[in-house]
Amino acid sequence: MQGLQVAFSLQGLTFVLIGVLLGTIIGMLPGLGPITAIGVMIPISYGMDPNMALVMMAGVYYGAVFGGSTSSILLNAPGIAGTVATAFDGYPMAQQGKAGKALAIAAISSFVGGTVGVILLMTLAPLLAQFAIVFGPSEYFLLMLLALTAISSLSDGSMTKALISGVLGFMAATIGMDSQTGTARFTFGNINLLNGIEFLVVALGLFALAEICSLIIKRNVSSFGVKSNIGSLRLSKKDFKEMAGPVSRQSIIGFLLGVLPGAGATIASFIGYITEKKITKKPEEFGKGAVKGVAAPETANNAATSGAFVPLLSLGIPGSGTTAVLLGALLVMGIQPGPLLIDNQPDLFWGVIVSMYVGNLFLLILNLPLIPYIAKILLIPRPMLISLVIVFCMIGVYALSFNTFDLYLLLIFGVIGYFLKVFNFPPAPFILSFILGGMLEQNMRQAMTISNGSLSIFIERPVSLVLLIVTILALILPPLVNFILKKYRMKISS
Repeated sequence: MQGLQVAFSLQGLTFVLIGVLLGTIIGMLPGLGPITAIGVMIPISYGMDPNMALVMMAGVYYGAVFGGSTSSILLNAPGIAGTVATAFDGYPMAQQGKAGKALAIAAISSFVGGTVGVILLMTLAPLLAQFAIVFGPSEYFLLMLLALTAISSLSDGSMTKALISGVLGFMAATIGMDSQTGTARFTFGNINLLNGIEFLVVALGLFALAEICSLIIKRNVSSFGVKSNIGSLRLSKKDFKEMAGPVSRQSIIGFLLGVLPGAGATIASFIGYITEKKITKKPEEFGKGAVKGVAAPETANNAATSGAFVPLLSLGIPGSGTTAVLLGALLVMGIQPGPLLIDNQPDLFWGVIVSMYVGNLFLLILNLPLIPYIAKILLIPRPMLISLVIVFCMIGVYALSFNTFDLYLLLIFGVIGYFLKVFNFPPAPFILSFILGGMLEQNMRQAMTISNGSLSIFIERPVSLVLLIVTILALILPPLVNFILKKYRMKISS
């Protein structure tokens, strides 16, 4: 009841609306993300009622993830890590003249994932907070290793090429200052590389610039974006039927992954995409404009944003970069998140949760009617649109650290992405390995430090053991099943 009073007050509704509107706009622009927006809002929130400030910043967070699918689908330029997987099928769908349909699927899936996530957050927050504590470095290492065992699922062609792409991603992730020893690695004496390479530089280079390079070199500028026919927003019964399974599954899986500190929307979206590709009867449709390929990551990443508030509010542990900035904002306002927050400041705790119900509804109401107008971006003459995408990419990358060296890196990754495309190396394993590489290494080293170098830490704890067994099965079963099926087919043919 206290949460309802906060969220449904005139002030509460106004700040929720401001937050989700700003978040959606920020998410749509390639290069900007919720971290930047929340960071800018911290000084603005001085003197504000903490309830309203947090409601607004939370709105910016899940609003940016909700709106982030737009640039991924329309321009193949994911602005935030959580919407990279959406581009795998959203962009091909837009190229087929179904941009309106892709955006509608993304909006509805995001709404359902976000709403289910909030319901689970409300009912399970205290319980899941205790579950999140169980995860130590060994569990996180094995969870990420499990995600990486599915690299082959992100390739429609050679598994070897997918693994090579993944290794290249790891190589890029290791560049910079070693977090434990403080030594420089693979920087070649360049001080600009000491802090490593930003995700946005890699994502925009591999996807947006690589696509543009390919079109310019082939002199096929007219095919950029979509056909002049944006397509209908209306979804058929078949579309809803295809969406039902992924949306229901990924709402729960995405939320649970969001609860784990360090996992968040990015890993949830990739695991959502990989899971649906693994269990579908028609995996060959993925990467070519599959409805499930858009619905799964969009549901998972929005459910995960709700889950990320469990460790933040219940334990005071940020699960991602964005929630780390939110934690900083809370501390600036004199609020100490943790187990006592529910008892000491129930109006703030429940106010944020109830406001997320309202925010998700606002997002759906705002986004669905605007889809035809948003999609008209693609009716801009193609040469001009290509120029705008390049400018947006450069502005977004430069705004990260105001360092011109990042622009050179953007160009380098654009060239790398182009050659990956030419030689049929999938870019998805590269970006997944890059995202997980640093966290995987850090958790592995922490686990080995805790156990004094003993590998037994990975089998001593029940959760670690289960994750290890599942990872081994994920590696062994697919080739084994393929071998048995091949033998069976040869036997039948003979």
